[in-house]
Amino acid sequence: MTINSENDSRKPQFQILALDGGGIKGLFSAAFLAKLEEDLAIRITDHFDLLTGTSTGGIIALGLAAGLKPKEIVDFYKVHGPNIFNYKGGKVAKWCKHLQGVLYNSEYLENALRDAFGEITLGECKKRVVIPSYNLDRDSVYIFKTGHHPRLRRDQHVPLWKVAMATSAAPTYFSSFKKIDHIRLIDGGIWANNPSVVGITEAVSLLDIDLKDIRLLNIGTTSEVVHRGEPLDTGGLWAWKKDAITIALRGQSIGAFNQAQLLIGNENTCRIDPAVPDNVFGLDKLKADELLAQAAIESRHLSPSLKSTFFNHRASEL
Repeated sequence: MTINSENDSRKPQFQILALDGGGIKGLFSAAFLAKLEEDLAIRITDHFDLLTGTSTGGIIALGLAAGLKPKEIVDFYKVHGPNIFNYKGGKVAKWCKHLQGVLYNSEYLENALRDAFGEITLGECKKRVVIPSYNLDRDSVYIFKTGHHPRLRRDQHVPLWKVAMATSAAPTYFSSFKKIDHIRLIDGGIWANNPSVVGITEAVSLLDIDLKDIRLLNIGTTSEVVHRGEPLDTGGLWAWKKDAITIALRGQSIGAFNQAQLLIGNENTCRIDPAVPDNVFGLDKLKADELLAQAAIESRHLSPSLKSTFFNHRASEL
């Protein structure tokens, strides 16, 4: 937590909620927000002018924009998580399958998202939303946006479930998503696992918000305390097979938040990403009780300071 709320009477004009990717660990992010709503008797979306999220964070941001309560999103993860990341077999068989192709069938995730969102489109959202994905056809970034600027028209008819599928199509875990104009879209975590700078850029470039008027609340999905062994110093593909993805995602998330601090100031930024023991959680390893416990601990500790720094601001509608 980097915001100092003592004697801070300045009223921020524009607040961004940025939600990291992290697979099933998004349960932590949703539960943290649910606990804030419960403790502070608030509605999260009343206090943020822009929501941005990648992958699992994108699903949460879209859910909030669609009017779902964080508690309902928690229930979504608890009910559907075991089936979305369902693999029946031993570790060796799972590793061999993962080596040869995607590990999970996207069909269950798609059905769960369609059930949660129905056919609500981006154009029907009442909050500004920015969701990163990646275009394999053009080898370039792809960003979904609500119509918060006159030039933003194309995405308004896209159903939220399709946006959620596109931002969460994690390589090697799920197939690319091709149901939006036949474009091969994959997980936005490829380039923006932490979308904080994406949100700040949107506020400045399209909404004409001054950097000094922006405040950012960035929520991660827990961070493992890991010792990186010496074999990585000189290792090849085999040595890096386990750590490459996690290091890349963690490095991107930390780097993006550090850039956000440089852009809008340490005093205007806050990142929630508690350290946890190694090998307890994983992108596809549902430990619901443990993640809920982490969320309860963090929210209990941070609710008072977050109330004074973020929840006195009343956000604008789209």
